[in-house]
Amino acid sequence: MTSFRSHAEKHNEEVYRDYKKDRKVGEGAYAVVYLGTQISTKKTVAIKKIKIGQFKDGLDMSAIREVKTLQELRHPNVVELMEVFFHKTNLNLVLEYLESDLEMIIKDKSIVFTAGDVKHWMLMTLRGLDHCHRNWILHRDMKPNNLLLGRDGQLKIADFGLARDFGDRGRQLTAQVVTRWYRAPELLFGAREYGYGVDIWSTGCIFAELLLRNPYLPGNTDMDQLETMFRALGTPSEAEWPGISLLPSYVSFKFYPKTPQRLLFTAAAPDTLELLESMLIYDPNRRISAREALLHPYFFNKPRPTPLEKLPRHIRESPEEVRLKRKADTLATMDDDTKRVARVLDFKAV
Repeated sequence: MTSFRSHAEKHNEEVYRDYKKDRKVGEGAYAVVYLGTQISTKKTVAIKKIKIGQFKDGLDMSAIREVKTLQELRHPNVVELMEVFFHKTNLNLVLEYLESDLEMIIKDKSIVFTAGDVKHWMLMTLRGLDHCHRNWILHRDMKPNNLLLGRDGQLKIADFGLARDFGDRGRQLTAQVVTRWYRAPELLFGAREYGYGVDIWSTGCIFAELLLRNPYLPGNTDMDQLETMFRALGTPSEAEWPGISLLPSYVSFKFYPKTPQRLLFTAAAPDTLELLESMLIYDPNRRISAREALLHPYFFNKPRPTPLEKLPRHIRESPEEVRLKRKADTLATMDDDTKRVARVLDFKAV
């Protein structure tokens, strides 16, 4: 036992000495994220420092889940956990560094992106999510700023602090997960038993946000979130969603008819709307799975997904400034149909 501990401590010290923190790039309630460097390879990394000492029972469960989950998952569209090491009262997660996220691209109105761009981002998101679900892991916080983008255009799902394994029938889970705007209706009604459908709903909201360049269902409170949802998608009935009235926090809402999505997503092709609507079905048992979504005609019809190297990417202009930009000649090479869709998606003429 002593020999094993000594070996583990030696390995931890070697890993610690191989990384240095360069500057802070983000901070949350329980963790600080640094831009760092692996000294032996000169590779840029992200180092997430979690303060163990501030939790009375030791290590925060979200940190344990994140480490456990990322050690199990290896996929091109899931962020890679490179190393884990302790230092003083901190747990440090060394993650691959990606320069930006999908939220930054959506909010930057100087960037014009096309239907093909949206298709490739959705393709990568669903591939990563399918890998999670096939390994019985729910992400439980899918949103644009948890979808990171590398310099090569690759998209990777990140931040698994709320992730949880699923699949055991009758297992009780908390409903207090997922950022509100992306939270599935069963969670808002207090469901304690749920599956992959909660991640699919969130992904549908992300899909809609990419098409609109604005959040799709931005509620101010949980009740307002449901109201916003029902105004957009209609108030669900027991016939449409069997068992809805039996959910723990169910309350009756004013009846709203379903608004034809064509009126809002005016530039979207029929296959785009069909896939979107299959992700945003109220009854989670009827909601499409990630694997089924990947086989949807949307991904095989024109326009084709934009090649990875031509997707909008960030350009680092100074150590303190990162902006996102499409190469100047990219739009000039698009065919006429793609240009037309791009104009409408951005609500501006190119």
